[in-house]
Amino acid sequence: MKTFAQKLEKYAELAVKVGANVQSGQEVLIKAPIDAGELVRIVTEKAYQAGAKRVYFNWTDDHLTQLRLNYASEDVIGEYPIWKANKLEDLVKRGAACIDIRTTGIGMMDGIDPKKAALDQETMWRALNTYYDYRMSDRVSWTILIYPTVEWAKKLFPGKIRELALADLWDVIFKMTRVDCADPVQEWEQHKKTLAEKVAILNKKKYRKLHYKAPGTDLEIAFDPAYLWSGGAAVNSAGTTFVPNIPTEEVFTLPLKTGVNGTVMATRPLVYGGKLIEKLSISFENGRITSVNAREGEELISHMIETDDGSHYLGEVALVPNNSPISKSGLVFFTTLFDENASCHLAIGKAYPTCLDGGTKMSTDELKKHGVNESLIHVDFMIGSDQLDIDGENAEGDWEPVFRNGMWAF
Repeated sequence: MKTFAQKLEKYAELAVKVGANVQSGQEVLIKAPIDAGELVRIVTEKAYQAGAKRVYFNWTDDHLTQLRLNYASEDVIGEYPIWKANKLEDLVKRGAACIDIRTTGIGMMDGIDPKKAALDQETMWRALNTYYDYRMSDRVSWTILIYPTVEWAKKLFPGKIRELALADLWDVIFKMTRVDCADPVQEWEQHKKTLAEKVAILNKKKYRKLHYKAPGTDLEIAFDPAYLWSGGAAVNSAGTTFVPNIPTEEVFTLPLKTGVNGTVMATRPLVYGGKLIEKLSISFENGRITSVNAREGEELISHMIETDDGSHYLGEVALVPNNSPISKSGLVFFTTLFDENASCHLAIGKAYPTCLDGGTKMSTDELKKHGVNESLIHVDFMIGSDQLDIDGENAEGDWEPVFRNGMWAF
């Protein structure tokens, strides 16, 4: 049996070899909370062992963010450090691999004005638009993984003492990311092939529309003829294969911007800017969001949707079976990286141009002609459950089952 130290080393190795797939001579940017220092040091060593030219760091701290939002004026919150934006933009333009280590941050923004919290997120998206565009267009390799905190572990395992709760959360993370396997890298190679098989089936079927039915959900999504499904591994502009999310259980594509009609009910909470949004329901007409309701966090998501015109539309459609390892854990993780891989989901905002045939080579105007949504933001929310049915309209105009009771129908 592997010790915790051995598992942590394998986790770091996974981030470098499978996630970002760091190449010899490549620069690396690691973004991480200061609590994750131990993991960052191991990831850094693995990156240098893989031949990294230099590793740069972008440290974050939820407590410091909370203090800034609590005391700073809206004018200050609306300003993003130019030097920081330039640094990140410069690194991706030089082809740096990006490794993001995240925690949930849930509860850290309690008591913060929702308007300030939304403005802070909007300011970040706006300042880092080019940086995120390089990532979402897969011009560079990038990957996201999770680092647990005691506060987060106690929320998931409230009946346990702090040390045991944290140990249990680490065990879950290691299991969900296949680190507990004898050869995690090889396990991920097989997993990528499994997802690629689903991608191939969906791209062959080429559904014109998908129709979602579940309690609180009756939604139809149309697609441009040139759309493509993706999932698992991606390939950057240099031809290097990488895995954006660790873990990942989804296959995804982009909707026709104006082709979304009906109402959808979220089935898992969403944490945005450190604040919780629960029991979310969104209605659409010709693609545009017409109403938003939430039991908690409604003001925050309403501010988020007003970020720009594109934040009133969807940018991603993702399918995840209800028997994914993360779903079978029975846990709600309160972090999008895990919860979106337990559940079918949609994303408000920017679409991935990689999900359109030739999309990465198109101009913004050309992408718009294909109904590809453009926005500063990209925010996923979860809609899957064991009660979700999805039907697809095929090329002949006939409807056939894609999901039944939250599971693949083929």
